[in-house]
Amino acid sequence: MILVTGGAGYIGSHTVRTLQAGNEQVVVLDSLEFGHRSALLGAELIVGNIRDRALVTELCRSHKVTQVVHFAAYKAVGESMEQPDRYWLNNVAGTVDLVEGVLAAGVKQFVFSSSCSVNGTPAELPLTEKAPIAPESVYAETKAMVERILGWYGVTHGLRSVSLRYFNAAGASTDGVIGEDWGRAQNLVPLVMKATLGKRPPLEVFGTDYPTPDGTCIRDYIHVDDLAEAHCRALAYLTEGGATIALNVGTGVGTSVLEIIKATERISGRTVPYTVAPRRAGDPVASYADPTMSHKTLGWAATRTVDDIIGSAWQWHSTHPDGFPD
Repeated sequence: MILVTGGAGYIGSHTVRTLQAGNEQVVVLDSLEFGHRSALLGAELIVGNIRDRALVTELCRSHKVTQVVHFAAYKAVGESMEQPDRYWLNNVAGTVDLVEGVLAAGVKQFVFSSSCSVNGTPAELPLTEKAPIAPESVYAETKAMVERILGWYGVTHGLRSVSLRYFNAAGASTDGVIGEDWGRAQNLVPLVMKATLGKRPPLEVFGTDYPTPDGTCIRDYIHVDDLAEAHCRALAYLTEGGATIALNVGTGVGTSVLEIIKATERISGRTVPYTVAPRRAGDPVASYADPTMSHKTLGWAATRTVDDIIGSAWQWHSTHPDGFPD
C-alpha cells in the first residue's frame, strides 16, 4: 500500500491515477485545503493533516503502508516571502512530523516532491544535480531543507528517499478527466489558458529583452503525466533497494514564454491577449534540466511534447472553466 500525502492536489491526483492504473493500492491523506475530493476519482481519502503524527502512524498501520509519496506542501514563492512562518511550519516541521509518524509504523521508503528552485538562478545550463544548492526564496529553502532532513533520517533511522526536483509541471490528463485548478494557479500555462478564455485580464509577459531568441524567458515544461510516471519509477527504484538520491525531473528542452503563447494560439484557434511588462526581479533568463541522472537511475524519460501539454491543458480548462465541482 502506498500513502500519498497531498494526493488530492494537482500533481498528486495525477500520480494517484497513474499508480492505480499500474494496479498499485493507494490511500490518500489530504487536508483538502487546496485539494479536491473529486480529483481522486474514487480513490480512498483520509481527510487530515501531515502534522498529526498519531493519525499518520495509525493510517500506515491500519492500511499496511510500505511506501510514501509526499506532495503536501505550500508552493507560492511570493507568499513564502510574506508569510515565512506558514512555510516553515507546514513544509518543514510538517514533513518532520510526517516522517516521524511513518517511521513509527515501520515505513522506510519515501518519495519527496522537491523543486529545481533549490538551485536558485542557474550559473550553467542544462542544470545538473551537481549544481550548488542556493535557494532564493523561503519556499525554495524549505525544499532544500527537507532534502537534507531526509538525508539525515537515512543516517539515523535507515529511511531511503528519492527527492524529485521538478521543473515546470503543466498540462492535464490526456483524456481531459482531471487537470489543474486555475483558481490559485500562478504558473504560466494556466494563466495563458485563463486569458485566452477571457477569464482574466490579458496575460502579462514580464520582459521581452532577455538574451534569448525571442527575448522572453525560457523554462523546461514537463507534462504532469510524465511527472506522475517519474514518481512511479522512483517507488520502483526504492522497492529494488535503491539508495537515497535527489534527481532532476525535466525534459531537457527549454521553451520560451512567447513559444507557449504561440502554441496555445495554434492549438486553440484563438488569440492570446497579452501585454508586455517590465522584467521581474529574480527571474532567471533560462532554466532547463539535464535529465541524464533520472534516465540512468530510474529508467525514466519524458515522452510528451509542449504541444501535448498545451493540447491537454486547453481541453481541460475549456471544458472545466470552474475547475472541480467541489
